[in-house]
Amino acid sequence: MDSKKNKNATRARPDHRNAAPSSAPARPAKPGLEVRITAAKLLAAVIDRKISMDGMLDPSNGNPSYRALSDADRGLTRAILTTALRHLPRLEAAIASLLDSPLPDGARTLQHVFIIAAAQILHLDVPVHAAVDLAVEQADRDPRTRRFAKLVNAVLRRLVREKDEILAQTASVSPVPAWFRARLVAAYGEAEAERIAEAQLVQPAIDLTVKSDPEGWAARLGATILPTGSLRLPSFHGSIAELDGYQEGGWWVQDAASSIPPRLFGDLKGKRIADLCAAPGGKTAQLVAAGAKVTAVEQSANRVVRLQQNLQRLGMDAQVVTGDLFQFEPAEPLDGILLDAPCSSTGTTRRHPDVFWTKGPEDIAKLAALQEKMLRHALTLVKSGGLVVFSNCSLDPSEGEDLVARVLADTPSVERVPVDAKDWPGLEAAISPVGEVRTTPAMLPAGDAVAGGMDGFFASVLRVR
Repeated sequence: MDSKKNKNATRARPDHRNAAPSSAPARPAKPGLEVRITAAKLLAAVIDRKISMDGMLDPSNGNPSYRALSDADRGLTRAILTTALRHLPRLEAAIASLLDSPLPDGARTLQHVFIIAAAQILHLDVPVHAAVDLAVEQADRDPRTRRFAKLVNAVLRRLVREKDEILAQTASVSPVPAWFRARLVAAYGEAEAERIAEAQLVQPAIDLTVKSDPEGWAARLGATILPTGSLRLPSFHGSIAELDGYQEGGWWVQDAASSIPPRLFGDLKGKRIADLCAAPGGKTAQLVAAGAKVTAVEQSANRVVRLQQNLQRLGMDAQVVTGDLFQFEPAEPLDGILLDAPCSSTGTTRRHPDVFWTKGPEDIAKLAALQEKMLRHALTLVKSGGLVVFSNCSLDPSEGEDLVARVLADTPSVERVPVDAKDWPGLEAAISPVGEVRTTPAMLPAGDAVAGGMDGFFASVLRVR
């Protein structure tokens, strides 16, 4: 790319002639402007204040600007925001390549305007002239960025003209933050770390877990049966509630990797099992469907409501306990416990790309310590010969393999029950040499009609002697 091209037009200098007087009358917003303003606000909240994206996008209690939008505009806002977060390092590199000097200190608002516009121009099916025009309008309306409106126009027009060249130029930039890439390389090696990082960019498929008859449901829904027994839908953009079988409770949405831990118990008919971090209830439903007598424990009262609603739709019964799992004391030792512990969620970044920017190494360390405490407690609640399946959706070994190894090393009454790779045809690569499950977003290649990938998950089966 010719860095001298349009040099004067892309220099990061204020243009005071472009500044409108403070008393300028308000002008009506252009269609789509509020979507871009909201997307930039939410991006700033994620990156600068480390606020969870899911909470802000809640239709009932989320960000007020987001809730004020129509359903269609909410959908576009979500698409722009998630795309911006997925591609953030490359978008930042693209904008930087078009500036002759870095943006001034404190120009975070301007940077977010650029990123939101670049996400649309480079990665979304949005008219590029609208993306440019609305970004310029957005900059011009904000006193903090008004003097840079002409700069925004010049930079984004170059981005449109040089799109292919810039995409090729930034392809070598890792799509994940440096701290996370370093941990991936340490855990998986350079080549696999690169595959996992690139997999984060792929829009995830919709997977379903069915009560029974996966072949029949696959035929009804035009879905593909995965090695986990889950169904993967072809490209789908409608309402899940309108799909065949939703109202009758024939299935529930659950990533293929998330469905693995409950299957590791083996035969559950008549067994007394506790699901200690139960909401939203997908794994609880699997345990019930397998014939277990299930106690679902969940600390959050709000999440308990969602859990109960999901079980009701599915026509399933479980004893639901609202409270701290450390206070949970069954009347007698249980046959088994599923502990899908709260974690850094770094395995779910295809769906939740904000995780990269709201969490860091210090969070992983704190969560690993909490998980270890939970696991040690769970092991005290099962009878001799009982099983504890420990799992989480982190890609970091400190929340998985390292943690379990430490517990086994100082707890002689507990042993690992190796998972046999032969029991998981098509997912043999997910079974480690010691018999633990480790999935990554780079697994399950795409088929002709369905997307590939799955969440990053860890699971280990432990037995109390």
